Amino acid sequence: MSVVPVPVLYEDNHLLVVIKPPGLPVQADRSGDPDLQRELKNYLKEKYQKPGNVFLGLVHRLDRPVGGVMVLGRTSKGAARLSEQIRNRTFRKTYIAQVEGCPEPLEGRLSHWLLKDRQRNVVEVVSPGAPAAREAILRYKVLSPVGESLNLVEVDLETGRPHQIRVQFARIGCPLVGDRKYGATRGEGDLGLWSFAIEFRHPTRDEIMRFEAPDYPFRAEPCL
Repeated sequence: MSVVPVPVLYEDNHLLVVIKPPGLPVQADRSGDPDLQRELKNYLKEKYQKPGNVFLGLVHRLDRPVGGVMVLGRTSKGAARLSEQIRNRTFRKTYIAQVEGCPEPLEGRLSHWLLKDRQRNVVEVVSPGAPAAREAILRYKVLSPVGESLNLVEVDLETGRPHQIRVQFARIGCPLVGDRKYGATRGEGDLGLWSFAIEFRHPTRDEIMRFEAPDYPFRAEPCL
């Protein structure tokens, strides 16, 4: 039986679209805690009374503290074709971030080169073209400019690098609320980041699909 409720937004033979709860790892890790992939495999196994192992392919990821909409492949064909869209940058991912301060300008584009230190699980901004570094690009728009306290920002990713949104906003002096790893001074535990929407072409039909998770768990606060 599933022990973590995971809302299902859409399901067919090739896809499973869900809302990942914050705090739930996407796949098994050293903590041994329940994880999204295992919970959803159990869900499919029970619902369809499938014997043996259930295939469920991860095509993108969310950090453990981040919640919101995700799609997984129920077939190898579905997973492969979704992964190809991500590589080709035709798979759109939109996030809502709660940040300290207010980005300037209120709408813009960020481009940095990022390098991940796997031993420390930290990502750093490095010089363009540095060995093993990868370019990270996003576009953003401040949704609720309310002063210098906390603001909500809509983020559209052009690339999908580890910790990308967290590192890039920290770099411009606007770390995500609760993100102590990258310099936040506000918030404890919860991370101010939510996967708001995904948009992609169905892997077996000529159809653009969009799914949203509009009930993100944070709001802007006025500057006091």
